Amino acid sequence: MTTPKKNQSTGSTLSTGAPAPSDSHSLTIGPDGPILLHDVHFLEQMAHFNREKVPERQPHAKGSGAFGVFETTEDMSAYTRAALFQKGAATEMLARFSTVAGEQGSPDTWRDVRGFSLKFYTSEGNYDLVGNNTPVFFVRDPMKFPHFIRSQKRLPDSGLRDNHMQWDFWTCNPETAHQVTYLMGERGLPRTWRHMNGYGSHTFLWINDAGEKFWVKYHFHTNQGMQFFTNAEAAEMAGNDADFHRRDLFEAIVHGDYPSWTLSVQIMPYAEAKTYRLNPFDLTKTWPHSDYPLRKVGVMTLNRNPENFFAQIEQAAFSPGNTVPGIGLSPDKMLLGRAFAYNDAQRNRIGTNFHQLPVNRPKAPVNTYMFDGQMAFEHSGKDPVYAPNSEGRGWAGDSGPAADGWEADGEMVRSAYTLRAGDDDFSQAGALVRDVFNDEQRTKLVEQVAGSLLGGVRGEVLERAFQYWKNVDATTGGRIEAKVRERGTSKPAQR
Repeated sequence: MTTPKKNQSTGSTLSTGAPAPSDSHSLTIGPDGPILLHDVHFLEQMAHFNREKVPERQPHAKGSGAFGVFETTEDMSAYTRAALFQKGAATEMLARFSTVAGEQGSPDTWRDVRGFSLKFYTSEGNYDLVGNNTPVFFVRDPMKFPHFIRSQKRLPDSGLRDNHMQWDFWTCNPETAHQVTYLMGERGLPRTWRHMNGYGSHTFLWINDAGEKFWVKYHFHTNQGMQFFTNAEAAEMAGNDADFHRRDLFEAIVHGDYPSWTLSVQIMPYAEAKTYRLNPFDLTKTWPHSDYPLRKVGVMTLNRNPENFFAQIEQAAFSPGNTVPGIGLSPDKMLLGRAFAYNDAQRNRIGTNFHQLPVNRPKAPVNTYMFDGQMAFEHSGKDPVYAPNSEGRGWAGDSGPAADGWEADGEMVRSAYTLRAGDDDFSQAGALVRDVFNDEQRTKLVEQVAGSLLGGVRGEVLERAFQYWKNVDATTGGRIEAKVRERGTSKPAQR
């Protein structure tokens, strides 16, 4: 009989802290016998292993990120009282980059919009800015959002992704044209996360100390310069290294090559939103820089990798509804829908008290009347769990007009935004093609769209797609149609 080895001080423990008997051998009747039910350590390890994964995000499942600092270099006090945007402020922050449609195991370099999510641990609480690498989005009403995401995922019968399904949704919803033009252009294949821009996309409200209000849009321009993959390069990289973007960011920071972005904002005086020629809250539109030029705010630098991917990236929870004093939401329908949906998604994905996890916990003191729930760690002791109370626990009691609110009136309706002079679905997409893209970029756009349409798009959806692009730009649409009809039916193209 051999003498059991004692658990060393450097050994592992049970979740209770007691020494673990063995991480190599389960408890059996003899070396060849059955495992015993009272091997608690084995059972606990397996039970936890069965629950090791949390549901992946839906969407933005595949991604990664890093920590850093945002430094405000300009005086923005005339526009907002938010502490993080006061000159000289340095705020710890977390950035997470992602793809929209791909699942956890999908390649980083598939053609897709990239998520650009930021969490600022400010002295006044956490501020989340949750956007993309494009300044617009596919839809303007959150009722369409789950339908859009499903159209980019997989067919219910084969479980395969499908170009026909995607184009069916896009062409049935002309408001997608501006974003689809960005997606089919260079920005659909950024070379790395370090070499792409980021945008808040939505319109937000800023409020200064005097109570004056301004509408703003956020632009993060990469200081590394924008770079892109070709279709061939992206396809090759998808096969060689499906985690290329994740690896690139991590290794750049390891080597001290800290990526940075310069934040600028467009600022619209509050009253001008009522009469501006475009609806400034429509997520499918941009504000021309000629009307509202960029104003520099500061610089974001990523300089610290996560120590544990699951705890600090996978469990990171973002919501555009997380604001701080001096920053508010706008009447943007998509923004208001996301302000609820994102935090609710985290309650389902990682638990009722996800906000108590270290990566999500604010640096500022917390006194919330949210109570109990799964995995409650922070608590208020014996203090009252209701407000108002007579026991000395603080509570909020504002009444009257909201400091970060806006005026709105009218009857309850189910309708798109009221159309203004420039509020059609195709003008800005056409301007992007004609005025921003050069000849080489236009040719690449034609090749990309034609290749996507040749990947199984058929019948009336194909005919709608031809008209869709003619509505964007007649010349470009004609080139796309000619190329598709010339090539005829083909095997599915690389997305």
